[in-house]
Amino acid sequence: MSDLQLLNTIADLVPAGSHVLDLGCGDGALLQQLTRDKGCTGYGIDIDDANVLACVRRGVNVLQVNLHQGLTSFADQSFDVVLQINTLQHLRNAEVMLRETARVGRVGIIAFPNFAHWANRLSVLRGRMPVTARLPYQWYDTPNIRVGTFKDFEVLAEKNGLKLLDAFGLDEQHVVRRWPNLLAGTAVFKLQR
Repeated sequence: MSDLQLLNTIADLVPAGSHVLDLGCGDGALLQQLTRDKGCTGYGIDIDDANVLACVRRGVNVLQVNLHQGLTSFADQSFDVVLQINTLQHLRNAEVMLRETARVGRVGIIAFPNFAHWANRLSVLRGRMPVTARLPYQWYDTPNIRVGTFKDFEVLAEKNGLKLLDAFGLDEQHVVRRWPNLLAGTAVFKLQR
């Protein structure tokens, strides 16, 4: 699945006119799209200097914040939607940030590479860590500090008392609702407290 297809799928989940917080917003492409196409407002958060500069160049409001310090500067329910797209696997405090996402936003949308995808399982069976379009790094140079699966996230959401409003996978150009833990390269969840 291309980055553009992922962004379009996520954008479809965000209601028009929403106030959005995008955690780990990267270059701001998703927030720019939401602002332009859906009349959304909001902020991106990223720690990387190049990403912050790219957001500014796109006209996206961005804050340079280290997510490992949490979201204490934001009040409860201060955003309609909080996004964590390809962010969760980079965080040391993933469970805390999941709870913070649900606290700060009325709805959270989370997407991450699904390590249980059949192609990843096949790599592991062959004795190698997977290197795919969704997990493009070798085991020794990956920015991912953790890997998770569709099923793992369902358990984590339940443990934290979060209600799943929608859950599906993405693979290539398709939404995967049947057996997403096995057939989807990307796991997507829409949730709330």
